[in-house]
Amino acid sequence: MSVLPIDAVLPELLAALRVQPNVVLSAEPGAGKTTRVPLALLADAAFAPGKILMLEPRRLAAIRAAEYMAAQLGERVGQQVGYRIRGESKISSATRIEVVTEGILTRMLQDDPSLEGVSVVIFDEFHERSIHADLGLALTLEAQDALRDELRVLVMSATLDGVAVASLLNDCPVIASSGRSFPVQTFYAPRPSDYPLEKSIVAVAQRAMNEQEGDLLVFLPGQREIRRAETALRELLQERVAIHALFGEASISAQQAALKPDAQGRRKIILATAIAETSLTIDGVRVVIDSGLARQSRFDPRRGMSGLVTTMLSQATAEQRRGRAGRTAPGVCYRLWSESQQQSLARFPTPEILSTDLAPFALEIAQWGVTDVATLRLLDAPPAAHLQQARDLLQRLQALDHELRLTEHGKTMAALPVHPRYAHMLLKAREFSQTSLACDIAALLEERDLLRSQQVGFRDVDFHQRWLALQHGGAVDRNARERVRAQSARLKKMLRAEDSATDEDFIGPLLALAFPERVCKQRQKQSLRYQSAAGVGLSLPDGSPLNKCEWLAVAEVDGVGQDARIFLAAEIKESLLRSVLASHIETRIEGFWDEKSDALVAREAECIGALIVSEKPVTLNEATRLAAVIAGIRSLGLSVLHWGDKAKSLRERVQWLREQAGLDDSDRNRLPDLSDAHLLATLEQWLAPFLSGVTRKAHLQQLDVFPALSALIEFEAMRWLDAMAPTHLTVPTGTAVKIDYDQHPPVLAVRLQEMFGQMETPTLAKGRVPVMLHLLSPARRPLAVTQDLQSFWQNAWQDVRKDMRGQYPKHYWPENPLEAEPTRRSKAADDRARKST
Repeated sequence: MSVLPIDAVLPELLAALRVQPNVVLSAEPGAGKTTRVPLALLADAAFAPGKILMLEPRRLAAIRAAEYMAAQLGERVGQQVGYRIRGESKISSATRIEVVTEGILTRMLQDDPSLEGVSVVIFDEFHERSIHADLGLALTLEAQDALRDELRVLVMSATLDGVAVASLLNDCPVIASSGRSFPVQTFYAPRPSDYPLEKSIVAVAQRAMNEQEGDLLVFLPGQREIRRAETALRELLQERVAIHALFGEASISAQQAALKPDAQGRRKIILATAIAETSLTIDGVRVVIDSGLARQSRFDPRRGMSGLVTTMLSQATAEQRRGRAGRTAPGVCYRLWSESQQQSLARFPTPEILSTDLAPFALEIAQWGVTDVATLRLLDAPPAAHLQQARDLLQRLQALDHELRLTEHGKTMAALPVHPRYAHMLLKAREFSQTSLACDIAALLEERDLLRSQQVGFRDVDFHQRWLALQHGGAVDRNARERVRAQSARLKKMLRAEDSATDEDFIGPLLALAFPERVCKQRQKQSLRYQSAAGVGLSLPDGSPLNKCEWLAVAEVDGVGQDARIFLAAEIKESLLRSVLASHIETRIEGFWDEKSDALVAREAECIGALIVSEKPVTLNEATRLAAVIAGIRSLGLSVLHWGDKAKSLRERVQWLREQAGLDDSDRNRLPDLSDAHLLATLEQWLAPFLSGVTRKAHLQQLDVFPALSALIEFEAMRWLDAMAPTHLTVPTGTAVKIDYDQHPPVLAVRLQEMFGQMETPTLAKGRVPVMLHLLSPARRPLAVTQDLQSFWQNAWQDVRKDMRGQYPKHYWPENPLEAEPTRRSKAADDRARKST
């Protein structure tokens, strides 16, 4: 057995685990931790005869690790070393090292919280931060604290902050190991944003084939990009190079072929997703070409939908990928982005718990007995909005009660190894004798699309076509079809549904059971646009024959944009909709404003969420009518009401005075908030008593709101308002001139001659605020604007006087306005007035 870097720290690691319940191993890529550590524990008498569980994030990594360790012992997999992955296991009574994928540990803990017979649980590649690993660690630590203080937990990671994990594990020891890695030279070859990815891959692959030795490992975000790159490379290279696709849903035989040397001795190009980032050492790989892209599922709690989003990878992930080129010899990495972009990347990938659908997580912790997620030892708390949405969904699926505890239905759901949506559908299908069909549907939903190969050009989104492909084959992904058939068979055996009837008309209704909030109704006949029960707009792709259907049950959407695109859906007939979703249908008596008639409309509606299944007109009671009128005002806005001069003035005065600096809170709070936002929010308090008999928009437009507003102000407060912000000010002629409080500062527009004899600018708020004087000509045209009347008389008056004497010679323009008598009239009119007196 060759020497690996991890061998140097194994004695220290084993010594720590003998005395410490928890240990963190921070080991660089290539250290050999995945295969050396479990074997070392197996040989240590301190842990005999207990079982060693090791979690791996991916199926292929679990199988490869088990095969390698078994080979080191000279055995076949299933003897001392075995594995368990979804749908497959190779273990026996002799198995002591069991390599499992992450979700299986949670299932084992739920079945046996004490993990009886297990000595050590190893969390390998924990830096990937899958939600299964986070939850599995949290539950294992609880089991350790409450039931098994002798249980050991070892967290192994390549790039994660080991100190943070150690803190979570009660400040446990952190043991560091160097890795085994040869030098890797890095070249940056930025791809123009408008240049097809597969063309960049081909160009860089050609360059690498000419410049470098060894096989090529190319990282791409998903299968679609892999297939496009594979097609382009085969056209260019023909049979000179062996090209393999490596992704999680590929068959095990295809994955194994990608990892082995080519039988004909050709160089290999391996086109891979994130599956090849960790755990796997691929002999012969000397070159990595990294697209820099990763595909992640992002959950939108507002829509209740997940969508696959292609994003730039993190720095840690980029280093992981780069390191693949130096595992067995010096290598080269070509990055399809710039060096400056590299510096701007996030340090670590986003933990899955922060961005994924939390419904399975919420069901698991409810089964564990946790209602307060803060009690779990998690590195990152799940977002509150995501968790709330998940729990709301589980309550709609009848899995949780109002105290967030599992119902009997929820307990049965939790026992099924599928997403809670599918578990609910499987159990409810029994009521309609459609369990066998439901098993097919659940298996189809869990696997990759059987018709994905038909994505070039038009791709039908009808889920019914997938079920037909499952039954009859044809132009489908054969490996995916076999996996679906195997999973469906497992579910049928589990639910004893082998002889259950199959009615194809129930495909849509069963999908509706799994996705009740995605039931949607066509907006207009033959339209591609639909409205969902959740209130979200959904759209079919152009040319979809499903646009003939009024009702659809939607299984898959992209979750992005104003109208989410429908990726998978099936027709659902209204009669079956009523039967299958009877518990989701509620009867509402409601009133609303009809935009066409501008009037209140009352109806009794059968609804599924935001969708109306049927409706009929009814007469509203007074409370419902009033609520509908108020809702109508909120939708139409305050401008729909009649705002007379008195009402406008009152609002303006109140709002201006409330905004004045220098007022203390007790003074300011004498007056109500009359802003649009506050008035709209409090319609029930101030306007409702004045809405008797209102049913039409015309009634609202005739409704003067002044009495309603003035009723909000107490008598003493009104007196204070009148003193601080009067409606009018009296000028030297004795005229009461209205103040415009809609401008800031308030404006007093008055004929200039009426201000003769006054030195000081009029003020408001008991002398605090001088008004803005708009001094007008005899024809009420503006001559001057000032807040300093004294300065105006002293500086600007003579120029104004000169101009006005020419324009208005019949009016009085004295040389000294402060000694002149104020007037509203011409000189002749003043003379007549004096003679008459």
